[in-house]
Amino acid sequence: MSAAEHWQEDLDLILHAARQAGEVAHGFFGQAPEVWWKNEGRSPVSAADFAANDRLESLLRKARPDYGWLSEETDDDVARLSCETLFVVDPIDGTRAFINGDKTWCVSVAVVHRGQPVAGVLVAPALNEEFSAVKDGPALKNDDPITVSVGHADNKLVIAADEGLVKKFDPAFREMVHRVGHIPSLAYRLAMVADGRIDGTIVKRNSHDWDLAAADLIVERAGGRLVDLDGRRLVYNRSDVRHEMLVAGAEGAVRDLLPKVAGGAG
Repeated sequence: MSAAEHWQEDLDLILHAARQAGEVAHGFFGQAPEVWWKNEGRSPVSAADFAANDRLESLLRKARPDYGWLSEETDDDVARLSCETLFVVDPIDGTRAFINGDKTWCVSVAVVHRGQPVAGVLVAPALNEEFSAVKDGPALKNDDPITVSVGHADNKLVIAADEGLVKKFDPAFREMVHRVGHIPSLAYRLAMVADGRIDGTIVKRNSHDWDLAAADLIVERAGGRLVDLDGRRLVYNRSDVRHEMLVAGAEGAVRDLLPKVAGGAG
């Protein structure tokens, strides 16, 4: 079997698993699931997160017992660092939105090989949307190819970013920027970059591998980039799975945003 065929098989596997986990999570949606707080009370986690995680883990680890595992809702096992290939999972990206009854949440699953995503899916059951990509293949939304934005006739740059960051841009550049409202799921926000609804986004410090890996590949295969402030692509499955400030978007958006963010908004 060629590498391309193998990654396609992995894509089919993680899409099936993410759909299953999405069904599990959706069963809790709007039902006031039990909620706990982690990270010194800063981050909520619900019974739905744990149930979706259990479904993903049972399906994926059984199918690929030699793959490593990194999930937001599983205690980290440093054994993953010795694995060439692993699953990187966020059972519900956008838990706050989920708890509040906002439909903008998704199940995020990636296969990462030697530090780079080679298959990725985002399943958003409440929105009836699925995004997927495989290494060297197209980015898809509900099975249709998607591409990043090609720009706008008025030269406006439509981005998702914290208002405080945008205020730090110089006035002339700020005039060019149209900031959209808050998008509670980071992975879904990146999917919006991939399908061209927004030109780009700025990701604040301390996003994690599980927030980014699947969406990173989808953005890339849609013709965009997710990079650090030095313009470098991300590396996954390091000992520290947190990332510094990032920029994602179509090539033109990344080119315009990087110097502005690196020069003051960081």
